[in-house]
Amino acid sequence: MVDRPAEGHGEVDRIAGEGVCEVDLIHPGAVLRVREALPDEGATRRAAEVFGVLADPTRARIVCALAIEELCVCDVAAVAGLSVSAASHQLKRLRDRGVVGYRKEGRLAFYRLVDDRVRGLMEEGVGHAMAGAASGAAARGA
Repeated sequence: MVDRPAEGHGEVDRIAGEGVCEVDLIHPGAVLRVREALPDEGATRRAAEVFGVLADPTRARIVCALAIEELCVCDVAAVAGLSVSAASHQLKRLRDRGVVGYRKEGRLAFYRLVDDRVRGLMEEGVGHAMAGAASGAAARGA
């Protein structure tokens, strides 16, 4: 990348790669509107934590399963193909991030999603992934 002053515009021209601005030019109105609309750092940190915990395929599968039905730890293990100990560990991570909650019924612990918004996120994400896979397969088959 090569930077050089642009002629009389207070900008810096550059030879840039694809997807990069060729000049440095801040649009103050856009920056102000976006800054005012952004959630505070605490909210974005919490969102990143939820997305981070869902970024693991095993935990994502567990969340998808719990979006269908409340399950006890043993059932979660069977659905996810894990040992009960491993399932319990993953459920604890999800519980620590506020994604799942549980209730005790006798000697069993039943897990459920705490928030329907997480269900919506997973449905949207999985639907998006499936649509992308289908369009990619169609493009390869054409």
